[in-house]
Parts: sequence; structure tokens; C-alpha cells
Amino acid sequence: MKKIAFFMGKGGVGKTTISATVAYQLSRENKKVLIVSLDPAHNLGDVFEKKLTNEKRPLGANLDGVEIDLSAWVARYLKESRNEIRSNYLYHSAINLENYVNILKYSPGTEEYAVLWAIEYIYREYAAAYDIIIFDTPPTALTLRFLAMPSITSLWVGQLSKMREKILKKRQTILAVNPKASIVRNRPLEDGGDEDVPVQGATDKKNDKIYIKLSGISARLTELQRLFSHESYLSVVVNPDTLSLSEALRIREELDRLGVHINSVCLNKTSAEGAGRENVEKNFGGCPVFMSPLLTEGVRAVSDLSVIDVEGVKNDLKAAE
Repeated sequence: MKKIAFFMGKGGVGKTTISATVAYQLSRENKKVLIVSLDPAHNLGDVFEKKLTNEKRPLGANLDGVEIDLSAWVARYLKESRNEIRSNYLYHSAINLENYVNILKYSPGTEEYAVLWAIEYIYREYAAAYDIIIFDTPPTALTLRFLAMPSITSLWVGQLSKMREKILKKRQTILAVNPKASIVRNRPLEDGGDEDVPVQGATDKKNDKIYIKLSGISARLTELQRLFSHESYLSVVVNPDTLSLSEALRIREELDRLGVHINSVCLNKTSAEGAGRENVEKNFGGCPVFMSPLLTEGVRAVSDLSVIDVEGVKNDLKAAE
């Protein structure tokens, strides 16, 4: 069984119900399960009739739950960014750091990075203690963006690393010509700089804090990409309607470009006869499609999760290597 499962899809298709049901039924089979809501709407606690927070809380035997507070993780990401600027850049005092961080709060990608670091934290802290971690994801747009972030940002960080190497080589050239050059010192020697004080700017990437930081970010993103592409089971939830199917196909196309592949499709809210299945199978040729018939009265109590049919996707998940 894979260590992580993501249930994705258009808003309203039943991702929370399916992910909660799979988690509940696996826990009843003596699998230790952690279910995590990444959806800002946070309906997971309502399903289990429990108040969930950023910290894991018990939902039943072998089952714990977390609802990620995205605003708290954005604040945490911004705090880390502020601290990194202060520790790695000598010129941070020349700019208004607080104004910069306030702008960063509204920058494209901030929420996606916050979700990534939340997933990374959950995996690092809890993977060893559970048989599986199941993520109930936000609607399609945000989910695709955070899944795409590791591969896209790795390209960007790679280019920054190459630029940094060029800067370090230029420093080496300058120092070879003039060992007392002020370009790598806080103060020029002629203005009172101390010749005995080590230079402040590194010339070797092994000693350059910025290059080391970029390498660390690159390693972190590579591990997240591996987590999504090799350690995760991805299921797209669809309904028997054109809009949810179209969005599911878009998810598959986008993820294929990133080297992350869907493991299954869960046709939810269908009839007992499987209305819409033929159309889904035709569009997702080769990808297993599992049905979960509509529960006419909805989920009224936690015990209802035991009667929702997720046997197909649950067994496929257990068999996934």
C-alpha cells in the first residue's frame, strides 16, 4: 500500500466523503490512518462530528484527523522567508524588510508553497506512525498548482544556482587580480576595514550561504516531487456529468506533463446501474474506474461511512506498490 493518497476533483463532487469513507473503512480493517484536509472549506470535521485543527486529533480507533489552517501556514512560510533574508543577505538592512514581506503575502505561489510545506511537515512528522496518510484536497486549481510547484520551482532554482555560480567565479577572478578588493568585504580596507577579518562574501560555492540555501531548496523540492510521483496514490473523483469529467481530464493532462500519474478514477454519486461509467472509461482508457453509488440521504452520521461503497478504490489503494 502506498504511504500517501490524494483524492482530487472539481468542487462538490464528493472528495471529502470519499476520502473520509476510505479512511474510516481502512481504520476498521486495523490500518492506522491519518486523514488530512487541505481544503479551506474544511468539511472533514463535520463528517466526523469533531472539531479539527492544525494538530492531529482522534476520530476513532486507528483513525486521526487534521484540518490544515492555510492562513497559519502562510504566516509560517512568510516568517521563514523573513528569517532567511536576514541571515543570508548582507543588504537586508538597506530595504524595508517588513514591506517586502507584506507584499510577498499577496504574491502568486505563496499559498501553494504554504500547502507544500504543510504536506512535507505532515509526511515527515507522521509517516512512520501511520500505515497511510489520506489527503482531502482543495478544488482543482489550487491542487494542480501545489502539485506542480516542485517541478516548476526546481527549474527556477536550478537557473538561480547557475547564476550564483557565475557570481562566485567573478569574485574569484576579482580577488586573483586584487586580493584586497572590497567587493567581498563589508568595508573597504582603505575605509577602515580590518585585513584580519575574514571576507564576508564567499568565493567558493561550498562556503556560500546563498548557494547552500539554493541547494537545500532544490533537494527539498526533489523529495516532494518524488513523494508525489512515487509514494502517492492519486484518485480523481468525478460525478456522472460533463463538467466534472472535463475537469478530471484536465487534471490528468496537467499531471501527466509533470510526470505524476493518476492511479484511478472514482465515479461518485452514480446510480446502482453505474450511470456515466461507460463515458468515464472511454475518456480514461486504461485507468481503473470504481463506482460509488449515490447515498440518497447523504452522510447523516459517522456510521454511514461504513455502508458507502468504496470497495473498488479501497482495494486498489491497498494493492498499490
